[in-house]
Amino acid sequence: MASTSDFKNGMCIDLEGQYFYIVEFLHVKPGKGPAFVRTKLKNVTTGRVIDKTFNSGVKVDEVRIERRPYQFLYQDDMGYNFMNQETYEQVSIQKDLINGVDFLKEGDIAEVVVHAATETILFAELPTHVVLTVTYTEPGLKGDTATNATKPATLETGATIRVPLFINEGEKIKVDTRDGSYVERAKE
Repeated sequence: MASTSDFKNGMCIDLEGQYFYIVEFLHVKPGKGPAFVRTKLKNVTTGRVIDKTFNSGVKVDEVRIERRPYQFLYQDDMGYNFMNQETYEQVSIQKDLINGVDFLKEGDIAEVVVHAATETILFAELPTHVVLTVTYTEPGLKGDTATNATKPATLETGATIRVPLFINEGEKIKVDTRDGSYVERAKE
């Protein structure tokens, strides 16, 4: 148990059976009335941010969440299979629990968030940016760069994203896994 005086950014708490990270908090002591704590909380599984006000001194359940590096091995009918980098234990994670799953390829390292007390996997997330090879795209027309025109490109993972006209087949590009957008050409 923790009280509102123990709040700090990044702390994880249990509210009505759901886990939330404290994004920011502010202790408020008005001139009249009792003190309170105004917080912004981010849901661990859905990512939704909510505002919540706690009376000063209220007790909340603190949850210990751990981030562990896992390597992606393969996909089968059970889900996506990962291996813990330290213990070599293998786990299967469902597609809907993996952020940026369309950009996942064999051998990639993902960060798996685990509830430490029950060893329950909450979700897995890829690094913010990954480097992938373009396997198919239409050739761009020379001199057609006056506007920010884009074209579809298929990546080695099978995902399709929009890229600038100057990108060709076989090039390595950096992709943002949060929204699937093109960032830049990868530097060799």
